[in-house]
Amino acid sequence: MATEITSSVPSADTAISSVPSLQNGDRMTQAEFLRRYNAMPHVQHAELVEGRVYMPSPVSAVRHGEPHFDLNGLLFCYRAMTPGVLGGDNSTLKLDTDNAPQPDGYLRIAEEVGGQSKVVNGFIEGAPELILEIAASSVSYDLHEKRNAYRRNGVQEYVVLRTEDSAIDWFVLADGEYKPLPLDDDNIYRSRVFPGLWLDVAATLKGDAKQALDVLHQGIGHESHQAFASSMKPINAQ
Repeated sequence: MATEITSSVPSADTAISSVPSLQNGDRMTQAEFLRRYNAMPHVQHAELVEGRVYMPSPVSAVRHGEPHFDLNGLLFCYRAMTPGVLGGDNSTLKLDTDNAPQPDGYLRIAEEVGGQSKVVNGFIEGAPELILEIAASSVSYDLHEKRNAYRRNGVQEYVVLRTEDSAIDWFVLADGEYKPLPLDDDNIYRSRVFPGLWLDVAATLKGDAKQALDVLHQGIGHESHQAFASSMKPINAQ
């Protein structure tokens, strides 16, 4: 009588199912977070901030989706007109042992032209120069735990649109601390890290995309942006 022999090696499906699932509020390291996240392809948004797992609830169009779309549209236009600048949204960042956030948007200077982040195995390692988040209000973890993580990891500028408060905060890293970027008299924020990145606050908050884009184009046409774009040459070519 033949003896049936079964393999003791677990299948790929069994191996994946043996990985514990992420739960909102769990505490773990970045390495463990990414191990579990990679085993949950059905999960679209989860992040690790200061060692704690956050899995946000579905977001509304008005409170998150539409301002998210508009602001990332502005970042895209700036990136398109500025060599050496890259951008993205909802990408997991590998910052440090306790942090793997998934910001709503970011701009970063390419490594080849002196940027402080790079892509390794599909993930961004290091801090993008500018990060954007859409938050409900000033009590959101975006303005507390996440802000501390971004500050400590060297994100040079941090922009938060607070939908319930109808306000935009723009922080600039100075001497290891975040300081509010002064709002100019014409109600426009002008980035210090990305010259020409101008944000019309009133237009952005009321969803006037045309006005916001017009102001951005003015910034891109400014001499400061032209000088910045001209300086973006590969390090080994300088």
